Amino acid sequence: MTFAAMAAGCGSDKMPVAQLPEIDTSNPLLAEWDTPYATPPFDRIELAHYAPAFETAIACSRAEVEAIVNNPARPTFKNTIVPLERQGALLNRIAGVFYNLLSADTSDEMQQIALEIQPKLTELSNDISLDPELFARVEAVYKHPGWGLSLEDKKLLEDTYKGFARSGAALSDEDKELYRQYTTELSALTLQFGQNSLAATNAFTLNITDPKAVAELPAFVKEGMAAEAKARGEKGWTVTLQHPSYLPFMTYSSNRELKEKLWRASNSKALGGEFDNTENIKKIANLRLKIANLLGYDSYADYVLENRMAENAATVNAFLAELLDATKEYADKDYRMIADYAASLGFEGELMPWDWAYYTEKYKDEKYALSDEVVKPYFKLENVKKGVFMLANKLYGLNFTPDESIPVYHPDVTAYDVTDEEGRFVAVLYLDFFPRASKRAGAWMTEFRGTKTVDGAETRPLVSLVMNFTKPTETTPSLLTFDEVETFLHEFGHSLHGMLGQGTYESLTGTNVYRDFVELPSQIMENWATEKEFLDLWAVHYQTGEPMPAEIVERIVAAQNYLAAYANVRQLSFGITDMAWHSLTEPFEGDVEAFEVASMAPTQVMPVVAGTAMAPSFTHIFSGGYAAGYYGYKWAEVLEADAFSLFKEKGIFNREVADSFRENILSKGGTEHPMKLYVAFRGHKPETKALIDKMNLK
Repeated sequence: MTFAAMAAGCGSDKMPVAQLPEIDTSNPLLAEWDTPYATPPFDRIELAHYAPAFETAIACSRAEVEAIVNNPARPTFKNTIVPLERQGALLNRIAGVFYNLLSADTSDEMQQIALEIQPKLTELSNDISLDPELFARVEAVYKHPGWGLSLEDKKLLEDTYKGFARSGAALSDEDKELYRQYTTELSALTLQFGQNSLAATNAFTLNITDPKAVAELPAFVKEGMAAEAKARGEKGWTVTLQHPSYLPFMTYSSNRELKEKLWRASNSKALGGEFDNTENIKKIANLRLKIANLLGYDSYADYVLENRMAENAATVNAFLAELLDATKEYADKDYRMIADYAASLGFEGELMPWDWAYYTEKYKDEKYALSDEVVKPYFKLENVKKGVFMLANKLYGLNFTPDESIPVYHPDVTAYDVTDEEGRFVAVLYLDFFPRASKRAGAWMTEFRGTKTVDGAETRPLVSLVMNFTKPTETTPSLLTFDEVETFLHEFGHSLHGMLGQGTYESLTGTNVYRDFVELPSQIMENWATEKEFLDLWAVHYQTGEPMPAEIVERIVAAQNYLAAYANVRQLSFGITDMAWHSLTEPFEGDVEAFEVASMAPTQVMPVVAGTAMAPSFTHIFSGGYAAGYYGYKWAEVLEADAFSLFKEKGIFNREVADSFRENILSKGGTEHPMKLYVAFRGHKPETKALIDKMNLK
């Protein structure tokens, strides 16, 4: 066996493996990575390397699993559960590179490779989870675990057994074949859904050549639009459906005709047309229902929520209803307040969704003198980054040093060595800030490698933050909106969860926690964005270097609950429609748009616009991991509101509180039940009241 194979994980961890595939070490995905910290050698990886690397890695995984199954010794935790956790290291390494780049820097060729590889990965997953001999060994250990298992060992054993049971291992042979069929189809459909959503986003642009149509726009908006037009070989000014392009135009333009066109395009992405996702939605929802029924659940939500902090659909629905009941009337007041304000400025008729950003920005500027134009000069991206790094240092003693020796996958990306107060290596952090056609919309944290410890040797994580922030222009650096500052802090919170993880088993470290718990470390970080003590340390004008004036900081603090009820109900609407799609108990063959209107009706604040729907581009639930889980954002808001109150009480940079949060939340990963971890930090269970109080509704 070559050292490269062992380094990558094929037959590693002293596992006896028969019939190992031959390793082509000329393929950089299969060779030993001699880069700093064994980071991916992006500069050497070509598209042609992926398919053969996946084929080899899949063969490796099969050989590793076969070795576990054929072990003649009595099943034990060490000879069955641990090697099962360790198998697939090579495959995970390759998939970590490929699927992260598929989202962050894709191409038509990569998307085609994904369509070809995905069925093979699903087949492998099914072959492992549905292997009766393998499950028999796992079940034997689960029933008779033996002595000497640590708390972490016991959690891995429990998760492994449940993972098999929830993946069809206990089904009849006939039902196993159905499970294979359903999951294979579902895997392909969710991948296609995401590709359609990205294609629909990129397919629409609005090019403006009349100077009068952009005359009123702030300079930073016009510069961004001009740069977009130039990059596309167009004259004038161009708006796309990418958030940093779309939102500024909607916010500052008074041209209702153009804004309505943009809004309708944005809110009907993949609803009909060349990249239609409506049939995919029906098929995805129905396949998920079939899988749930096959496994003995009435709905897909029942299946998903069994392994969540909330535990069941009844709890989730009651939680969403409680928040809606407490805030809906205030959200309606928010809408009426803005509508009345628009009328006072001469607006006639019904305030429509495409009017909202314009008038809410004008109202905020009038009431708080806090338009984007006021704050953006103090939020130069480099300064925001400095502030975020400073916060991590004050709370957790982390230091961030750019490392140009680490290969990156795109010129926009910067890699950082992350070290602790003693100078010990903690992680590599990649930062990728700006939108491009090859990157999907939104912002996210991901990993190229997680944390684990094998034979006393610890592997530290490679963490990546991918965002879509306002681009610099030829004359102006990247200046962030306040929302973008909050987004940076949010995603950075996820990265802290990944970077500060400790543990033996990768599947239990970092962000590998219940989906409705994973947003706590991210959402709590947003609180610092409205803390004067924090802003005073780094928020300076990008041209003069003058600190952000105290009155602007005070306005930011005063405005932190501006339209809070409306924003809350909007988020609830997403969670409620998600639950509606995944609480189906009968196959769905109806109209996607009509279903969305009905499911969102209790949360409706704005007028309903025919011919639009968010579901066809709702990638979180139809191609991501948030199916029957979008409520988790609000769930985590309750957790963070309660958790941050301790920082407010003790001091926002208090190391004692930060150390406790690190010890009980960030470092523990999924080694214990999240409620136990939360109570260990806070001293009591969270209450919904904490979030309602934080919104300060009046």
